[in-house]
Amino acid sequence: MNEAVDYIALRLKNPVAAENLVDAVQEAIRERTICAEAFEAYHSMQERQYPYYRIHVKNYIVFYVVIDDVMEIRRLIYNRRNLPEQV
Repeated sequence: MNEAVDYIALRLKNPVAAENLVDAVQEAIRERTICAEAFEAYHSMQERQYPYYRIHVKNYIVFYVVIDDVMEIRRLIYNRRNLPEQV
């Protein structure tokens, strides 16, 4: 997430958009914690111990796993990237 925020704030020179992204991601994660496993798992090419789930936030996708009762964020990827290569 730091890389995305730095890119938006520093490279694109838009710190307001970077802050809005952080706020939107945090809010989406908070909302999802109520029922983190109630959504369709992401079917990855790799075999994983815990299934990946995703949340679409603005132009990004947040990937997370649920371990016991903990929602662990694993990746934040720009949605125009080739997902099978990234996840």
